[in-house]
Amino acid sequence: MIPNYVGGRWVPASGSDSLEVTDPATGQVLAMLSVSTPADVGAAVQAASAAFPSWRDTPAVERIQVLFRLKGLVETHLDELAESLTREHGKTRAESAGEIRRGIESLEHACSIPTLLMGETLENISRGIDCETVRQPLGVFAVVTPYNFPVMIPFWFWPVAVAAGNTVVLKPSERDPLTHQRIVDLAAEAGLPPGVLNVVHGDRRAVEAILKHPDVRGVSFVGSSAVARSLYAAAAAAGKRVQALGGAKNHMIVLPDADHDRTAEAIVSSVFGSTGQRCLAGSVVVGVGEAFRPVRERVLDMASSLRMGSGLEPDVDLGPVISAAHRDRVDGYVSKGVAEGARIALDGRGARVARFPGGYWCGPTVFEDVRGDMTVGREEIFGPVVGLSRADSLEHALRIVHANPYGNAISLFTASGAAAREFRYHAGISMIGINVGVVAPMAFFPFGGSRGSFYGDLKAQGRDAIEFYTDRRVVVSRW
Repeated sequence: MIPNYVGGRWVPASGSDSLEVTDPATGQVLAMLSVSTPADVGAAVQAASAAFPSWRDTPAVERIQVLFRLKGLVETHLDELAESLTREHGKTRAESAGEIRRGIESLEHACSIPTLLMGETLENISRGIDCETVRQPLGVFAVVTPYNFPVMIPFWFWPVAVAAGNTVVLKPSERDPLTHQRIVDLAAEAGLPPGVLNVVHGDRRAVEAILKHPDVRGVSFVGSSAVARSLYAAAAAAGKRVQALGGAKNHMIVLPDADHDRTAEAIVSSVFGSTGQRCLAGSVVVGVGEAFRPVRERVLDMASSLRMGSGLEPDVDLGPVISAAHRDRVDGYVSKGVAEGARIALDGRGARVARFPGGYWCGPTVFEDVRGDMTVGREEIFGPVVGLSRADSLEHALRIVHANPYGNAISLFTASGAAAREFRYHAGISMIGINVGVVAPMAFFPFGGSRGSFYGDLKAQGRDAIEFYTDRRVVVSRW
């Protein structure tokens, strides 16, 4: 059984229910996971609360030395971690290594905390009175993360939280928790004190226990929009800080003057990378005017040539999806698209890889004539499926985007600076790409969407993360 990590020790969960962790390429069971109870969550929060006073008193320049050492250990073990990540998630080894490197970037950002925590001072705001601001940690934060990036997304949150002087209870996805378990061992080897980082495994019951616990000061969450919305409401009602990142339906708009070869490469990478299981995946391509035909031809040609297989194999472009249930969900969306009148140009249903008959395979799928009122044009599919749409102008394309309830990322492909400027001004989406298919900001910029893709005020990463994990105190002094 996969254990919890509480107070610096691996301990079994007390729940009687268990879940399987499988290799998506083979269907083989890799491990069993016990579902944590509210008592298990309470023990983790108690350990984090007990560790907070000493950790807060540790100077920031000393706290970050642990993260510097962890960065070196993750780099040393990168190949091992990438193989483990591929085995439990299914993405290719190159994608796994890329994910871990992005996680390392978040560690590097957290190591800047002494500068990022600096306050402001103004003397003589009145005669003999000075005023200053200081940033102080708040206590125990909870982090709830999804399966699609089981290393990178936890690294968005807990390193910054602990660098700022807080302690953390992490509830990772129950579908692929093994690689991050190894990272917890590396964090302990790097010198992270007991109780500063704690891990509880389980399902929504563990999350509900976190939301109800009075000693949890804030919650960082990534998942579907439906869960993000309900979690935001519950946590906010309990007086907790919340940043809840939800789902996406990202549009990519192509103008006639775009470089069509490079554009198609960026689109295919965006749509089908990580088998479409990422919130920055493009899912609707809007060809403006004469751009539709060349982008359609190229995307179809490239998508149909993608090689499927285990991510551990060389020269594989498309791994499996995370589970049989998710495969069936994606296939169900494709069938619904056909039923609603979208024309299917490339059908990935029923895909098979003969050498891995037990794998969870979804082939690349391309729809044409997708409208915003269709399910496949409106809802997040989270799989290797793209819809092609037409627009008469950039303004028409943006009306299509703005009719969608999500607002995570958007891209424009063009050679026109004027069009790009107009697009930036009117896009109305939080993360904007110009000739970029995956709008993934570096760790020192904020990450998060708008509208139905994000609930909260402060995004993940960047300066927003510093503000989220600390409170700015204003001190007025007369001596």
